Amino acid sequence: MEQKVKLWTKDFIMVSLSNFLLFISFYMLMVTLAVYSIDKFHASQSEAGLASSIFVLGAVLVRPIAGRMMGTVGKKKLLLMGLILFLVMMLSYFPVNSLPLLFFIRFIHGFAFGISTTATGTIAADIIPAVRRGEGMGYFATSMNLAMAIGPFLGLVISRYFADSMIFVVTTAFSFIAVLATIFIHIPKVNIVPNEETVKSGLHLRYFFEKSTIPIAVLVALFGFVYSSILSFLSAYAAEIDLAGAASFFFVMYAVFLLISRPFTGKLFDLKGENSVIYPSILLFGTGLLLLSQAEHGIILLIAGAVIGVGFGTFQSSAQTVAVNEASNHRIGLATSTFFVFYDFGVGVGPFLLGFILPIIGFRGLYITMSMIVFVGILVYYMVHGKKAAERHKSLSDVKEYQAGR
Repeated sequence: MEQKVKLWTKDFIMVSLSNFLLFISFYMLMVTLAVYSIDKFHASQSEAGLASSIFVLGAVLVRPIAGRMMGTVGKKKLLLMGLILFLVMMLSYFPVNSLPLLFFIRFIHGFAFGISTTATGTIAADIIPAVRRGEGMGYFATSMNLAMAIGPFLGLVISRYFADSMIFVVTTAFSFIAVLATIFIHIPKVNIVPNEETVKSGLHLRYFFEKSTIPIAVLVALFGFVYSSILSFLSAYAAEIDLAGAASFFFVMYAVFLLISRPFTGKLFDLKGENSVIYPSILLFGTGLLLLSQAEHGIILLIAGAVIGVGFGTFQSSAQTVAVNEASNHRIGLATSTFFVFYDFGVGVGPFLLGFILPIIGFRGLYITMSMIVFVGILVYYMVHGKKAAERHKSLSDVKEYQAGR
């Protein structure tokens, strides 16, 4: 009987823990920095928004450079550099005494976050056995999804019941633990034959972006744009329809049902191919947005959270696995950075652009529109990757049938 390749190794657990601590710190600060900057520095609403979003800008700008550096600096060394800078920036929040200084720290902090999360994603792809990559990347992505649910909740509780500085105390402790966890990670060495990407210097796009990732990343950017409508406007929408209490548990439902579905979706990806998972996940994402647009009772809002969690959460991890699988081994770092550049861009520009149409169509109209975009995404996926994946899976099945019949 063939022994199953082990997935839950010490190294996989440690890199997932580091990723979780990075993202929980990110989300805790995202939901509290705007209010903090208004209370402490009397910032305007636009300045408060910039205090949150400038972090994402720093991450987007550095990701291609981080992906490029990974081949020369080394994955673990780059991760440690990013995490130490992340920790230093976290400590820098304590003495901040002006709004411009806060902007500067947030921007550099975004740099550190971009470097670190590009490295964790690449290291996870290296550590996970190739035959269980769909399942493994699904579990790894869950570390981000759980942080997405716990981070905002924890951040809001701390800001409500404790002094402003306590949020920085907790996130600094998380950052320190992430550094410690990374020290114990062992990354298998991959012998890479030097080529023009690793030897030449220059500003050609192929040295900073992975071409094979761009098709699926286009869809990731589109869905990131859609998902930003939930991150940015869910609270205001829930307040308008008198469901603010239920909305506080929206992301908890998102995380719980995504976690429940992970063992099934990950294994299905590895056994039946990406199309068997991605098409249903897109359908669920669109359906969840439709439910959200029509919510009049708390239970409907929570069901929408569960459906969107399984839909968008599964799509996100599956798309990242596709990005990694399509790239050659020596460009997995660039594939990871390219994936997140497109995702961050979609999430980053979403609130700004959607803010213009929201007064015209209202919240319900917004989520109906977003659901229509997701349903169109089924066709986009078919064109950018689904058709090719189906042909590849069919060819592989034909080969297996031929071999079985011999």
